[in-house]
Amino acid sequence: MGIKVKVMKSDSEILSTFSTVNELRPHLTVDNYLERIKRLQLNYNFNLVALMDNNEVKAVAGYKVNESLAWGKYFYLDDLITNEASRRNGYAKVLWDWLINQARENGCEQFHLDSGVHRHDAHRFYLKGGLDISCHHFQMSLNSKSECYS
Repeated sequence: MGIKVKVMKSDSEILSTFSTVNELRPHLTVDNYLERIKRLQLNYNFNLVALMDNNEVKAVAGYKVNESLAWGKYFYLDDLITNEASRRNGYAKVLWDWLINQARENGCEQFHLDSGVHRHDAHRFYLKGGLDISCHHFQMSLNSKSECYS
């Protein structure tokens, strides 16, 4: 079987990514995960992909292709996580290269992501992967949930 990147579309495929995504997004619950992913797919052209090794989810990414006045057509990486038990095996690099290729294949001019300021290991990975720190991201919580889960 080996390693492959798979677009997760069916309910069972999407649900198979929950435990890995939940490591990065602990506020999500399995009860609302499928509904949220489906809504993101329908309304925002969200893509959920997983790096599979022998049919096991090892890493997951969520992304959108969008366009803005500031950036032109761009690729936005919402989430990138390798499950804890599978880290340091090169899975993130394989998935990263696939994502960069998708951005190019989609004619994107730029590749963007936001990352929590405390995620130093991720920052090293992104810098090594060719990204630059190009701006500050500001936010204001408009409800009682004030934590940033990036």
